[in-house]
Amino acid sequence: MQIGNKENIYEWDETWAKTPQSDGWSHHGLTITESGNIISCNQSKATIQTFDKSGNLLSSWDTGLKEAHGITIVKENNEEYLWIADNGRKRHAHIGYEYDDTFHGHVAKFTLDGNRVMDINKPDIPIYESSIYSPTWVAINEERYGGNGDIWVTDGYGSNSIHRYDKSGNYISTINGNEGSAGHFDCPHSIFIDVRKPDHELYIADRSNGRVQVYDLEGKFKRVFGNEFFTSPSGFATQDNIMVVAELKARLVILDINDKPIQYLGSNIEVSKVDGWPNNLDEKGNIIPSKLIESGKFNSPHGLAIDNNNNIYIAEWLIGGRLIKLIKK
Repeated sequence: MQIGNKENIYEWDETWAKTPQSDGWSHHGLTITESGNIISCNQSKATIQTFDKSGNLLSSWDTGLKEAHGITIVKENNEEYLWIADNGRKRHAHIGYEYDDTFHGHVAKFTLDGNRVMDINKPDIPIYESSIYSPTWVAINEERYGGNGDIWVTDGYGSNSIHRYDKSGNYISTINGNEGSAGHFDCPHSIFIDVRKPDHELYIADRSNGRVQVYDLEGKFKRVFGNEFFTSPSGFATQDNIMVVAELKARLVILDINDKPIQYLGSNIEVSKVDGWPNNLDEKGNIIPSKLIESGKFNSPHGLAIDNNNNIYIAEWLIGGRLIKLIKK
């Protein structure tokens, strides 16, 4: 099945990844190594899984976290590392897909084979006297692109703020959206450093506000866009001059270099209005796997990545998970 049009046509493949079936609720990120391997997460527990381009499982390892919600890959001194944002909660079938009682958000850095090399602590600031800490994504101002190694952590499910640390993990400052004209973040779900232009920029998926806010790498507000065409921006990926934005409410948006929408892919917004979405409810009101999954249409895109051949990989948020590969034609 093909989706898209003009210069952006893709073959839809939702069976490419050879991953075991699971009743876990998928709620994770996705990234790609320099060699082209795809890194994802098990639906039931925070076990990192690495696949080759054909979907063969190459390796897996336990993170020791609750959830690999946001997965970011970086390269330092010729070695690749993963930064994982753990929102601190996980929905399980044995508790009716409610969140479990324990809670501990965390951010950690790993080697690609699972060695944990660094942890980022919750900042000791007044906002956490009344708010939980539930980090959702990490972005690194990488030195290989001329950056200073700063670490940006978005607390998208907690304080609705974003924290900046130096490369050693020392807290520097916090932004919350009130720095500019757009106003306070509401679920700043994902954060991404765009290096396509000479002046690199910080893109923030201000999801519940239905927009993207853009800052410079010192935390100064630059602009806001997308209220007129976004529903729920959740994640970013770039390749060449395009940016692809995952919208949780069932589609991808392709943007040009100037943040203008080119087209939507797999649009299925109506499914997000169904009771129980991204899953369904039975006659007793219990959460059950979705019966509305369709090939060629998204249900709940959460994390995404693009490889060097412009193929797009998407991880959806729902019971059982769905890893989709859009093969560029």
